[in-house]
Amino acid sequence: MLFRFVNAIYYRFFSITIVLGAMVMFLLFSACSHREKALGKAITERDSLPILDTRGVTSLISDSGVTRYRIHTEEWLVFDRKDPPHWAFERGVYLEKFDSIFQVEASIKADTAYYYNKDELWKLMGHVDIKNLKGERFSTELLYWNQREQRIYSDRFIRIEQPDRIITGRGFESNQQMTVYKIHKPEGVFYIDEEALAGDSLQTDSIN
Repeated sequence: MLFRFVNAIYYRFFSITIVLGAMVMFLLFSACSHREKALGKAITERDSLPILDTRGVTSLISDSGVTRYRIHTEEWLVFDRKDPPHWAFERGVYLEKFDSIFQVEASIKADTAYYYNKDELWKLMGHVDIKNLKGERFSTELLYWNQREQRIYSDRFIRIEQPDRIITGRGFESNQQMTVYKIHKPEGVFYIDEEALAGDSLQTDSIN
């Protein structure tokens, strides 16, 4: 249930942060409103400015009183007036899910991420690395997660590392748990044991 913990993190942590941020913004704008009127100036380009700007976010999230999740991002911006409205994590985002003994059992990492709240759509970009609960690792440069359709997909190159083999291809589609998936254009299957044997063979040849 890889992406279930993402929901738990964002909807518990960020919903609280949004409320607090909105309260702070309200107080700041209220305090400054008389100054703006005195100067006779209006706020310009409000549509391009974030309503919330949070830096260096690291938070542990509990589930039923037990710490289960951790999120870290250097920058989190909320744009409420852009078209479309979205959240921006342009300096990367990293999420972890812990087991009962606080070992990381699933994780998501991306250089850049955007969340379009009206469409319930995530866009992960850059070096995207995901580890599911089965221990499989997925690597790509672009990944979409449509929460409304409960679907994850990409049209780019993807590398899937399983315990005994590595699968590569282009075009990918999966359920939200990243446990049932398919590659639209498979390019290769590399068995890890065979790769080790091939490496030993190359080393022997070079010595001779």
